[in-house]
Order: sequence, then C-alpha cells, then structure tokens
Amino acid sequence: MKRLYTPQMPVRAAHTSFLTGTSIAGTRARKTHTKSFDAFSSIDFPDIGVFYDKKLLCYIDERPECPGAVFYDKLVPEILSIRVIPGMDPSVFDYITAHCRGVVIESFGVGGIPYYGDNAFEEKIAALMENGVRVVITTQVPHEGSNLSVYRVGHIIKEKYRVLEASNMTTEAVIAKMMWALAYSETREEFEKLFCTPVGKDQL
Repeated sequence: MKRLYTPQMPVRAAHTSFLTGTSIAGTRARKTHTKSFDAFSSIDFPDIGVFYDKKLLCYIDERPECPGAVFYDKLVPEILSIRVIPGMDPSVFDYITAHCRGVVIESFGVGGIPYYGDNAFEEKIAALMENGVRVVITTQVPHEGSNLSVYRVGHIIKEKYRVLEASNMTTEAVIAKMMWALAYSETREEFEKLFCTPVGKDQL
C-alpha cells in the first residue's frame, strides 16, 4: 500500500468485486471466505452499490461532500496484532515493547482482558504505553464492536491509562490506520488525534 486518503475525505476507498458485482466500503471490508467469489464482506455496514450493465449504481453516494483528495506516502509497519487466549503468559508483551511501535490487542468478546487474580496484564499494557508503544484494544468478534467498560480489567485500563479502543472499527481498518497515524505523529496526543479522526466509515 503506497497511498492513503486524508481523513478529510469521506468514503472513497472501496473494495469492488467484479465477480459478484458489488462495491463495499474499504474501511468496512473483511475477508470472510477463502474459496468463494464473494470472499469479502462488509462488516456492520451496507454495500455501497452494485455494478449493473457496466455502470456503478450507488446505494450510498457521498462524493459531493469530498473537498478534494490529499495523498500520504508513508506507513509504519512495526505493528503487531495479538489475540488474547485463555492461559496466555503476559510476558509476551515484553517482546512487543522491545520490537514494535504499535499493537492491536484483540480482546475476549465485548472487551475482556485476562485476569488471573493479579494485575499482570494491566501492568504489561501500562508498560507498553509508558515505553511509547501505541496500544489499541479491539475485539476478536467480527460484528458489533467492543466496550471495554463492561469487564474489570478493560474498564481499569480504559479509565486509568486512557487506552484507545477500536469500538466498531474492523481489525483491518485499525491496523492500516495505526500504520498511517504512527508515520505522521510524534507524540501520543498527535497519534490519538489522527486515530480518532473518522476516515470514511471506519467509525460508525
């Protein structure tokens, strides 16, 4: 990926399936099938349009809102997406601290972080942030997004450390946006401002 649209642009980047004739928002796209022609699905957002008689008929057309395109050509690839599993050793985050500039933590369900009677995961995530690693917590579940406030550890991390939450963004959109935001920010505040700025329909 060499170019990204600026946050000022609404939905322009779209995934188009010429085999099925549908067009979906690129920020909502996720590959859900390995062998089918309709390999990609739009997560929690309707298709943008359909191709009919060699023409794109838009169900959702926001092009008049577009003030013009600005392109960026830098990305930071040192990002890891990690899925928490029962019994996981929290020391795995030590590797991330040493080798990554950003991490996407895929939590249980609506936002559960492992808790085994101590604060090990909370402390490791806090250490990541203290060492300048940008942290975003999302869910392993494809639909409906996350809510860290529901469970104990997630609630503490969100309130105490102001960790960023993906909410209803897809993991794919989170990773791409982190790679872009890291390239164009120096401080945590600058990163958070870029990450929280809606791009297309990445945030619903």
